[in-house]
This record gives sequence, C-alpha cells and structure tokens, in this order.
Amino acid sequence: MLQKYRITGMSCSACSAAVERAASKVEGVKEAQVNLLANTMLCEYDESVTDDEAVIKAVKDAGYGASVFVFGENVPQEKEEFTPIKTRLIASAILLVLLMSVSMGHMIHLPTPDIISMHTHPLNFTLIQLVLTLPVIYLNRKFYFSGFRALFKLHPNMDTLVALGSCASLLYGIVETVIIIYATAKGNFDLAHSTAQNLYFEGAAMILTLVTVGKFLEERSKKKTGTAIAKLVDLTPKNATVIRDGEEVVIPTEQVKKDDLVVIHPGESICVDGVIVSGTSSVDEAAITGESIPVSKKVGDRVISASINQKGSFTMRAEKVGFETTLSKIIDLVESAGATKAPVSKMADKIAGIFVPVVMGIAIITAVIWLIAGYGIPFAFKCAVSVLVISCPCALGLATPVAITVAVGRCAGKGILIKSAEAIENLSHIDTVVLDKTGTITNGRPSVVSAKLFEFDGNEFKKIACAIEKNSEHPLADAVVRYCEGFDGLNASEFSSVTGKGVKAVINGENYFAGTESYINSVGISTSDEQSYINEIKADGQTLIFFADSKKLIAILGAKDEIKATSIDAIAKMKELGLKIVMLTGDNEGAAALVSKQAGIDEFVAGVLPENKFEKIDELKSRGKKVAMIGDGINDSPALVRADVGIAIGNGTDIAIDSADIVLMNSDLNSAAEAIAYSRKTMVNIKENLFWAFFYNVICIPLAAGAYYHSFGITLSPMIAAAAMSLSSLFVVSNALRLYKK
Repeated sequence: MLQKYRITGMSCSACSAAVERAASKVEGVKEAQVNLLANTMLCEYDESVTDDEAVIKAVKDAGYGASVFVFGENVPQEKEEFTPIKTRLIASAILLVLLMSVSMGHMIHLPTPDIISMHTHPLNFTLIQLVLTLPVIYLNRKFYFSGFRALFKLHPNMDTLVALGSCASLLYGIVETVIIIYATAKGNFDLAHSTAQNLYFEGAAMILTLVTVGKFLEERSKKKTGTAIAKLVDLTPKNATVIRDGEEVVIPTEQVKKDDLVVIHPGESICVDGVIVSGTSSVDEAAITGESIPVSKKVGDRVISASINQKGSFTMRAEKVGFETTLSKIIDLVESAGATKAPVSKMADKIAGIFVPVVMGIAIITAVIWLIAGYGIPFAFKCAVSVLVISCPCALGLATPVAITVAVGRCAGKGILIKSAEAIENLSHIDTVVLDKTGTITNGRPSVVSAKLFEFDGNEFKKIACAIEKNSEHPLADAVVRYCEGFDGLNASEFSSVTGKGVKAVINGENYFAGTESYINSVGISTSDEQSYINEIKADGQTLIFFADSKKLIAILGAKDEIKATSIDAIAKMKELGLKIVMLTGDNEGAAALVSKQAGIDEFVAGVLPENKFEKIDELKSRGKKVAMIGDGINDSPALVRADVGIAIGNGTDIAIDSADIVLMNSDLNSAAEAIAYSRKTMVNIKENLFWAFFYNVICIPLAAGAYYHSFGITLSPMIAAAAMSLSSLFVVSNALRLYKK
C-alpha cells in the first residue's frame, strides 16, 4: 500500500532524513520518501504487516508530528507559538539594533550615555545587553525547542546547530556577566573592564535574528513553488447549479453527487466531469489541456472540470465528482510528483543524514585545537560557534525538491502531467523517441476515402459492415461506422476480435470477417487477385480494411488518417534537441512510409502488433539507447512500461494512465518536445543547486573553523556565519525559481 502523510516539525534535510529513517525501520515498510518542501511523506508498506498507526507512531517517536494526508483538505500551517514569523522578525530586528548600538557603539563613536558606558560602568554595560538579548531569545525560542528536542531524540537538525550556537553565546555571556559582577563587588575594575570586552550577547541575538531573516525570505520564495497548484485549486467553482425536484438549486460544489444534473451557464467554470445531456456550447479547456482554442460541445460530448463555458448554456450529467474529477487527479499528481525524489538527489540525502552530527564534531574539534594551540577561550569559542552556525544542511535538502516542484507545477499549467521526479531525470537523458502513429502523430480518427465492393451493393454492404464493426473500439472500426452512418439495421452475434488483426461476427447465421490482409488470408480467403489495386491504394497512403464472408472477399475499404497540424513542427523540435525519431505502427508499409516522409521521421517499422512494439523498445535499449515511448497509453501500454520514460497522449478525461510516467493532456506532440527540453533545464538547475550546496559547505566550514587564519589572517564571527547560512538557502530557492522564466 502506498500512503501519504502530513509531517510537521521539520526544518532541514537532516529532519527529513530522520523521518525517513524512523519510518523505514517500521516492520513492513518498503520505502519512505519525505518531501521537505511540502512537509509530506510517501510511504509504501505491506498492509499485512503494519498500518498507518505504526508509521505515525514511529515518526512521532522521532520527535516530529505525523498524520494521514487527506486530499483536498487545507494544508495545515505550522503555527508559531505566540507570534507570526514577520512580527517576530520585526521585533527581533528592533531589539538587535538597540543591542548592537550598545555593544558596539563605542567602536564607531556613537553617543552613549555614561551610565551604560563600557569604560565607566562595565556592569551596567553588560546587564543592559543581557536585558536586550533575553527578549530576542524568547521570541525565537522555537529554535531551542525544536533543536534540543531533535538532539535529545538523537536526530540533530539545523535548528540544533542554531540553538547550540546561540545558546553557547548566551551562556558564555552569562558566565562573563557573573565574573564582571564578582569583579565589581571586589573593586577589581580592570578585570571587569577587560571581561566586558569579550561578551557574546550580540552574537546570540544576531544568530537567531539572521536565521529568522533567512527563514522568512526562504518561506516567501518557497510559497511561489506552489503557485501552479494554488491556481489549479482556484479553478474549481465554490458553488454549482443542480436540478433538484425540477428546479435549479445552487449548492456547494463538494455536495454535487454522481448522476446529478448540473446546469452550466455562459462564463461559468465547470465544476465536475460529466456528459452533456442538453444544449450546446464551446468550452475553453486551456487550464487543463493547455489548448487555447475553445472546443465545440454538443449532446453526448464529455466535459471536464475546470473548463470554462463560453457562450451557450447546457445541462450535464455528473459522472466524476469530488476526488475523482480530472482537476482533482491533476492536483494529486502534481503534489505526488513533488513528494518523490530524483536519483540525482540520493547522494545529497545520504550526506544530509549525517551532516549535523559531523558538524557538531567538527565544532568540538575546532575548539579543542585552538585551545591546545594557546589561542585562548574567546578565540576558540568564536571559531566553534561559527562552525555550528555557518553549516547549512537546508541547502542540501532544498536543492532537488524546490526545482522539481517548480518544474512539475509549471508543466502542469501547460497540460503536461509528470508523475515523479525520477521521470524528469530520466527524460533529460533521452536520446531516442519512439512514436505510435495513430492518435499520436495523426489525428487518430481516420475516415474511409475509397471503397471497392465485390458482392453486395453499397447500401447492403454498409448494413453488414456496420453490424460487424460497431462493437469494435478500434479507430478504423469507428471510421467504418461513420462511413456506414444510417445503415445500422443489422445486429451481429458471436462477436470476437484478434488484437491488431481483425474481428469476426455472425450475421443472419453467416460468418463475416473484417481486418488486415494477413488476417483475411489466415481465415482462408485469398486476396491475390486484387494485388494490383491493393498496391495502388497503399501507395496513396491509405490503410486497407478487408471484408469477407466464409468463402470470398466481399469488399476493400481504404481509410486515411491525416497528420496533426502540430506533429511536423513538434518532430522538427525534437530533432533540434538531438533526438532520433522512430515510428511504430500496425499500419501497412505504404501508409507508414507516407506519414514518415511527411512528418520528417528518421525510421519507421510498419505492421507491428503491441508485443512487437515492446520488442522494438527492448532492442533499442539493448543498444544502449535511452528511449521515450509516446503512445495512447492503452494498446501501447507494454511499450510505455518498457521504455525509460512512457509518455501517454491523454484526451482530457482519464489522466491517471498507470503505464505512463508523463501524460500529455492536450494530445499535442509539441508538449512532448517541450517536456524534454524543460527536463534538461530542470536537471541543470538541480545540479547547480547541488554544486552550490556542496561548494558552500566545503569552503565555509573550514573558513569558520579558522583553517585560513595562519595563511591569510581570515576568521569569521558567528554573526557573519549566520548571515552566510541564511543566504545559502535563499540562493538555492531563488535559483530554482528561475525555472519559472525558462
């Protein structure tokens, strides 16, 4: 079972690693993946061994909150205990400015009242700093609660580093205060004055305030990553007009039930999925499919949630409501994709899991080395605290999920639904694209353009052909039924089909067959006398449908399926990306060759069955190719699963095609080309983020520890370290947000 949970209390990637470890240790859990950005966890477990309660208990025992994620609920916000982060930040900043003016005013010659001067009243100078520091500590106490709770649970996180650094500075200042009080009481003003020069109260307050600044800016930036989801949620109208007891009644959308008759007026957004039962209109489906041209709708046509009705009014019967609607499924897919992890992030996750304990160890070693070297407690203390504060596991944890969330959300807004982070990474490596023909390159609705009859007159044949094909779901069967429109008076019995070949039916006690030439030959009917005609029709690019009774050939129909207006341009774009294009089709050689030539395709294979498509994908992969398969997601499902990335052409009503990694809602190959190009940009962005996260910590931790002090005389104060740490996370989030502009 795959379950999604809401997780609270996380502050960095060390937290997410701790939650994953805790959940993974539960018996029966196969895999746990935490999305730090969305505060969610996907957990796959064996229902016969464990349940939700066991997983939730394990997470809570690790020091974090957990609950089963309920789709559609308002996302709970982690409440500050007393003040919102903005108010807390403003108050902390004001107190910090006052504190800094007192502690460092004498250095920049600020006018300072004599009563709190370090030179004349060192004790007052010290106490006023303590008084200004304690409110900052109180306002930002969440870092202490979260940090030390995680430490006591043996899962230290970023808050632990901040809490240790700030608390150490505070305690150091308090110890110095006690010494100053003692020295003042004994009249030793020299000791009191020299001790007052080494207070670290401003360090304790500055660390907390600067980290809060970083968190505030980071949260503001991270909120932008959910813009696409927020826009999708807003597309659902709050109210719907339904017919109850013969009258129109306005009710909340969530109360619409299956089979309700819903009235859609001009300009209204469609609230659920359904089928039109009366009226006509044109519907703007751009929000779902990305297609800007409104689609005409009439009785019997399906409409999807979040589409906008244009001019006409119509009544529809609700078929999918609540969480079953297309819009709900899109939102669920987007959120689920953000909760998954790309393979490229696995190394960062492993490092993040041990990052904080290693940093704490480095801080201790730093202090010990400088003390042994004889540099004194103040210098050793400053270096150790700087190491704690400058380290940034957040940058590692945010490097991948922020970029993935932005990419998935932006693609969803264009009608491209990506199911996982792994799909994005795999898509970026693709070098070969395999395309199905019918419905992918072509419109998928062929029409009969030629007919040669050998037995019956036109009307009689149409009755037989319609009876044979009306039970089939193949696109060519639909073409035949439309060709025979108005002649559906006969009924067939004992209908059976052979996938990719043809159908058999009994009409008035006589066996009839329809399908490919090879299928007709396989039932003992020869087509050799018509080879000249057959070759001529194939050369024109027509797909042939043969009809026969139990003794002879009775007709040959030719159908054509026009290439989509966008396919040629999309294939050209794919080739510009350096991709090799291969077309697979069950159609005949002539029709395949014509489409291939017109569309500019490198290679094609005609006359293939679904299993042959699977074999072709297998053959390409055995040659070291990275393959994306684009098809309709039904007949092509084996090939979609076998490919490195399966891309299904959707029709706007069923987006959760299990066999595909990506679904194109607008059935436009341009979206596939765009998805491939965007996946490459996303992976570049992720690698930039990971490089910065590693580079920052590799350079800055030794700098904070004083590794460059002897060579260059460079050290960092805890205040500068705190600022650098905050800016590091902000850099990663801001870099990921650049994807919105690409």
